[in-house]
Amino acid sequence: MNDKKVNILVVDDQPAKLLSYEVMLKDLDENLIKANSANEALEQLLKNDVAVVLIDVCMPDLDGFELASMIRDHPRFERTALIFVSAIHMTDLDRVRGYECGAVDYVPVPVVPALLQAKVRVFIELYRKSRELEQLNNQLENRVLERTAELERINADLEQRVEERTRERQAAFAQIHEMQKMESLGKLTGGVAHDFNNLLMAVLTNLHLLRKRLATDPKLTRLIDGAIEGAERGATLTKRMLAFARRQELKPETVNTSDLVEGMTEMLRRSLGPSIEIDTEFRANLAPVSVDPNQLELALLNLALNARDAMPLGGKITVSARPETVAADNGRGVDAGHYVCLAVVDTGTGMDETTLKRATEPFFTTKGVGKGTGLGLSMVHGFTAQSGGAMEIRSQLGCGTTVELWLPTASHGAAEAPVAGSAPATMGGRSYRVLIVDDDALIAEGTAAIVEDLGHTPVQVLSGLSALDVLRVDADIDIVVTDHAMPTMTGTELARQIRQLRPDLPIILATGYAELPNGEDPGLPRLGKPYKPEELAACIEAQMKAKDKSASNVVPIDKARRA
Repeated sequence: MNDKKVNILVVDDQPAKLLSYEVMLKDLDENLIKANSANEALEQLLKNDVAVVLIDVCMPDLDGFELASMIRDHPRFERTALIFVSAIHMTDLDRVRGYECGAVDYVPVPVVPALLQAKVRVFIELYRKSRELEQLNNQLENRVLERTAELERINADLEQRVEERTRERQAAFAQIHEMQKMESLGKLTGGVAHDFNNLLMAVLTNLHLLRKRLATDPKLTRLIDGAIEGAERGATLTKRMLAFARRQELKPETVNTSDLVEGMTEMLRRSLGPSIEIDTEFRANLAPVSVDPNQLELALLNLALNARDAMPLGGKITVSARPETVAADNGRGVDAGHYVCLAVVDTGTGMDETTLKRATEPFFTTKGVGKGTGLGLSMVHGFTAQSGGAMEIRSQLGCGTTVELWLPTASHGAAEAPVAGSAPATMGGRSYRVLIVDDDALIAEGTAAIVEDLGHTPVQVLSGLSALDVLRVDADIDIVVTDHAMPTMTGTELARQIRQLRPDLPIILATGYAELPNGEDPGLPRLGKPYKPEELAACIEAQMKAKDKSASNVVPIDKARRA
C-alpha cells in the first residue's frame, strides 16, 4: 500500500502559484491535483481520495476559511489534513480562525520548499498509516467472525461457551490491536519528528548565519526573521509530536506547583474568557515536584481549554493539588514513592463511558468539526508518563470532568535558577579547535559555520571512524561535538572510543532524541536539536571551563611530595 501514490490537492486562484507548488512538491513523487477556485476544489474532492489539501486564504467567491469549513462539514473529509498558505492573513487571530476552521497547519509566504515538503510528507505518511491500520482492522474482524461461525457450526451444543469465548477473543484482539496502533503511531510520529528536527537544524543554522551577515538590510532581515519564525514554529510542532510519542526532550526542574499555577492564572483568565471562573486550592507545605515547567504549563493550558469547551454557557474550573503516597502495587503504572496530585476540575457537560475510554487516543475528539485535533489529552498523557507520573480522568455526563496529574516529588530542594544572558563567543578571547561529527553533510557544514562564527576553528567529519582518525593525528583538538544517530558507529560508541584515546577530551552529544535507543546513558552533556548559535556557544564554554577547572585541581607528584 505504501507504493501507491496519494493525491495532494492545491487550491489557489493564481496559476503561477499553482505552478510553483508543483515544482516544490515534485520530489514527493505523489499525484498533484490543482484547483483554481473553491468550487473546483470541492469537485475534485468528491471525485478523488485526497490525503492533504493546501489552501490559499485569499481567493474570490469563497475564501480559504469558508472552503475549509465546507470541507470539514462533509463527513467524508472530517480527517483530511488541511494546510493554509497565506502572505496576508498572518495575525494570531487569522491563525486561530484557520485552526478553528479545521486546519492542521498554517504556512507563511514566502514558502520554504523544504519545510513545505516536510510538512506535507508528515501528513501523507499519517494518511498511509491510517489506511493500513483500517485494512488490518478489517482483516482482523473478518478472521474473528469466520472463526466464530466455524465454532458455531462444529458444536451447536456449546453455543453459549463459544459466544463467551468469542467475546473474550474479540476483546483481546481489540486490545492488542489498540496497543499495536498506539505503538505504531508513536514510533511513526517520533521518527518523523526526529528527522524533522534534523531538517530544521540545517534550516535554522543557515538562517541565523544569514541574518547576522545581512543585519544592515532591514528588508532582508524581516524576510529572514519570518523564515526563522516559521522554522521555529516547525520545531514547536515536533515537540508536540515527540510529546505524544513520549520522546520529547524534557528538562526537569524542581518546581513548586502552587507558584507555577498562580503565576499562570492571569494568563488562563485571558485565554478562557470572562464566562469561566478560575479557582485554586492548594494544601500547605506541598513538596516540590520534578518536572519540565514549560511542558507542565502547556499541559495545564490544554486541560483548561478542554474544560472551557465543555462549558459553552460558562462555568468554573478548579485547580488543586494535594500530597499522595503510592505503594508498590498501585495499579497506576508508577513507581512507589511520594507524589503531588495536581487536579483540574470543571463543571462542564462531562463524558459518557465510551468517550471516557477513548479520551487519550491520539486524534480522537468530541469537539465540533474543525475545532480540535484530538492531540491535547494524548500529549498530556505522554508528558506525565515520560515524567515518571500518570494521568487519571474521571467523568460523568452532566457532572463535569476531573483530570488528575500524578507527578513525582523532587528528591532534593529547590533548584537554583539559571542565570540569564547569552554566552560570549569565546572564553577570555581563547579560540578552540572543535571537531564536528555528523553524518548529515548539511548539518555538519552548518555547525562548522557557527563554530567559525563564534571564533573557533572547526574540523568536520561525517562518521565516527573518521573522527577517531583525526584524533589520532591531531593532538590540538580541544572539544568534540557529535551527533548520536549515525551509521556504523553511534555518538555514544564514539564517545567510548574517545575516552580510551583521550580521557580528558570534552564531548558534547547533539541529538533530537530525548531518550537514547536501548536505554543508553553515556553521561555526556546534551544539546537538543535544533539549537541556536548561542546555545552551542554556552555549551562549549561550560565544557571548557569544566575541563580547565579539573586540570587546575591536579597537583604534580613532585610538588605533592615536597608539600
